[in-house]
Amino acid sequence: MASAGGWRPPEGLPEVAFSGRSNVGKSSLLNRLVRRKAFARVSKTPGRTREINFFGVNRAFILADLPGYGYARISKERQGEWVHLIEGYLRHNPHLRGVVQLLDARHDATDDDRRMFALLADVGVPALVVVTKIDKLAARQRALQVTALAAQCGVSEDQVIPCSAVTGEGRDDLAASLAALLDLTPTHG
Repeated sequence: MASAGGWRPPEGLPEVAFSGRSNVGKSSLLNRLVRRKAFARVSKTPGRTREINFFGVNRAFILADLPGYGYARISKERQGEWVHLIEGYLRHNPHLRGVVQLLDARHDATDDDRRMFALLADVGVPALVVVTKIDKLAARQRALQVTALAAQCGVSEDQVIPCSAVTGEGRDDLAASLAALLDLTPTHG
């Protein structure tokens, strides 16, 4: 875990951060992505992640779980600390290769989501957009909601990966996109 000036993983490995509102399913998706049930701690209480949690994967790269934003029961002071922590991490991390920005399929994008997209654009960090909890929607609603969320956040619909940590839908697409972002394609020769 890290707080401003706190512990960080050893330097040198590329990093990808996972960002999104509280209760968007970051930890569950991380667990599904690496196919380990207890890789990232899942909490039933929104706003539980209060620091940046780092996870080493196969000694090849680092996944960073950023604190969720937008949880109303957290004090404004604490939210301000998180904003400072997250923005500092995004702006001053030479190993950051990109951000996986998560949106909940059951809800429209929030002002906080749009602010995060604006920050990512300002910082110039590549972003993969993942719509989580897609299994919670009826089949006919899925495509409509993905289209709506892409428009609300100003991204192309083909940049959006619908995912479910429960069913595994979208897991392989996300893994392939992460590998490309990290440039982990095996070299031949």
